[in-house]
Amino acid sequence: MELLFVTLGGAILGLAARYGLPRRQTHGTVLVPAIGAGVAAVVWVALTWFGWPWDGGWIWVVSLVAAGAVSALAALLIGPRREQADAELFERLSRPGTAARRA
Repeated sequence: MELLFVTLGGAILGLAARYGLPRRQTHGTVLVPAIGAGVAAVVWVALTWFGWPWDGGWIWVVSLVAAGAVSALAALLIGPRREQADAELFERLSRPGTAARRA
């Protein structure tokens, strides 16, 4: 049951990262929340395997901080990379035939 709650918390932190950081138009609606949920679940399971008690406070703190940090980092990295890829694709598609001459 706790795994469900920590996963939901990671998704909520991912939502906060998605709507709190710029360039949200460059990625899908559920991408960053899904990253947050996945990271929270993986960290939680890894810490329980390491023997951390599931009813302790530190497992919650570490899992949710990791989920929030990775969600924010993903949102910050995906936006510029996507804009760069879109600009490169536009440049390539706006000059038909140049790719065929290069090859």
